Amino acid sequence: MEEHSSGGDQQQAQESQAETGRQDLQESQSETRRQDQEEARAETQRQDVTEAQAQPHTQDQAEAELQPDLAPAEAGDGETSLSVSEDGHYTTKEEVALYLHTYGQLPENFITKKEAEAAGWVSREGNLWDVAPGMSIGGSRFGNYEGLLPDQKGRVWFECDIDFEGTYRGAKRIVYSNDGLIYYTEDHYKSFEKLY
Repeated sequence: MEEHSSGGDQQQAQESQAETGRQDLQESQSETRRQDQEEARAETQRQDVTEAQAQPHTQDQAEAELQPDLAPAEAGDGETSLSVSEDGHYTTKEEVALYLHTYGQLPENFITKKEAEAAGWVSREGNLWDVAPGMSIGGSRFGNYEGLLPDQKGRVWFECDIDFEGTYRGAKRIVYSNDGLIYYTEDHYKSFEKLY
């Protein structure tokens, strides 16, 4: 009888540790996102000032340069209109891209690799949803070492998983920049499709 009770105590302790880990993860995730957003915003502002000083141009030209190449589907154009809400959880290519384009950050169901590891994630074990249920990996920096994406002074790239199902990370990613560019790769960075 004592053995059974001690097993239950161990299980309760493990569940308590998991809950504490989830709470710590959420706090860490919020702080890391805030820092990343502030860093990206500051870098974009420095870049904007430098560009404005180097090349004076009209307000219309400046606004045209900031417009994305693709706009979300509008109702009545023959395609289904897609919408996202700020507090929604998204994992598909279209939804995550629209969310990034609309809100300038990842949905709250994304955590960085460091945050996931702090929660107990081990990539080779495919255990993310065991330690962080419903979460996807995203928000870590992407190096663009192969130079397949457009490079520009001050531009910082980040990446996130797409269509993640809780176990092992697949090849699908969105790679996005601090100045609004959004690309999709389905072959683990070998080729890219521009979304915005």
